[in-house]
Amino acid sequence: MTDDSIALRELLEKSSDADLLREMIGFAAERLMELEVQGLTGAGYGERAADRLTQRNGYRERDWATRAGTVELRIPKLRKGSYFPGFLEPRRVAEKALTAVIQEAYVQGISTRSVDELVKALGRAGISKSQVSRLCVEIDERVGSFLERPIEGDWPYLWIDATYVKVREAGRIVSVAVTIAVAVNTDGRREVLGMAIGPSEAETFWLEFLRRLKRRGLAGVKLVISDAHEGIKAAVARVFRATWQRCRVHFMRNALAHAGRSGRRVVSAFIATAFAQDHADAAKAQWRQVADQVRPKLPKLAALLDEAEEDVLAYMTFPKEHRAKIHSTNPLERVNGEIKRRTEVVGIFPNEAAITRLVGAILLEQNDEWAVQRARYMTLETIAPLRDDLTLMLPAAAA
Repeated sequence: MTDDSIALRELLEKSSDADLLREMIGFAAERLMELEVQGLTGAGYGERAADRLTQRNGYRERDWATRAGTVELRIPKLRKGSYFPGFLEPRRVAEKALTAVIQEAYVQGISTRSVDELVKALGRAGISKSQVSRLCVEIDERVGSFLERPIEGDWPYLWIDATYVKVREAGRIVSVAVTIAVAVNTDGRREVLGMAIGPSEAETFWLEFLRRLKRRGLAGVKLVISDAHEGIKAAVARVFRATWQRCRVHFMRNALAHAGRSGRRVVSAFIATAFAQDHADAAKAQWRQVADQVRPKLPKLAALLDEAEEDVLAYMTFPKEHRAKIHSTNPLERVNGEIKRRTEVVGIFPNEAAITRLVGAILLEQNDEWAVQRARYMTLETIAPLRDDLTLMLPAAAA
């Protein structure tokens, strides 16, 4: 504590009035980070401790925009796990976007009772349209730049999924699909690549969405993972030279619906034996055996197994280390859950621009969180073979 007091005194003596507040903020931030990292590592900086949990691993630079100006921070890195300062408020942009959407609905006179109460709770009952407009412009510029940024390099794995929200359109309340694309590049890093809004999940919608990603630079896609939808499957075949993986989790829900309540546990265990195989040929052989076993009593389930074999087991031809992450759309579930949580607060969006503003801000912040994580989503050693392995790719029809 004495050393901290001396450092603060020296800072006060040397700094000019104009820079004093900014320097004090930086000093306080450094002390807060030091205390947080000390709690994560189990030891202070340079301290030898037998019960140390992990080691430090240098720093990463980050600019912190404050009301006193930009503060240059050196955020500590850890050898195991990740660290992000709590005071940087990683959800700040999404909270601003949520506030902007709520306020926009309010000033246009279309807010529900819950939104009206929330606006008053925020102390914004007297907000004007010009104030809302300024806030929206600030957020829209950041979100727009993020969603339209160039996509560089190769991206072997692409997950796409859609969730539905309500919006006012020409005096009516309609449900629209919000599509999200997440991918992993050949460095093993995961990023949000884009989003789109459409009236339905028809093939034309998916086709335009994937073509837009490709125009921005998306390349090297070898596996596309999504729910079963003929529009997605057809669009993937037309745009990419890639295999399509039917989400295993969604398929199991469909399959168990044919098993009856009493037989679901047994059928689930039977199908799981195919997923437990070490290679694709063994998995397919076991899959057919399961289909033949259930065929006499559950012909509809057997027909579903016959039809879905290639699509559900597509991931088995890829590296074993990746299979737990590429057999379903589960990697998107946390993102979709956050989107649902925020959009339910709004209820009914005033327009599609408001949807893009809020969902785009959530995706921007999720992408930032992934970017600062030290550990790769997939290791370089396991993803390296995908760079040149052409046997995993299927021919595509003309786009």
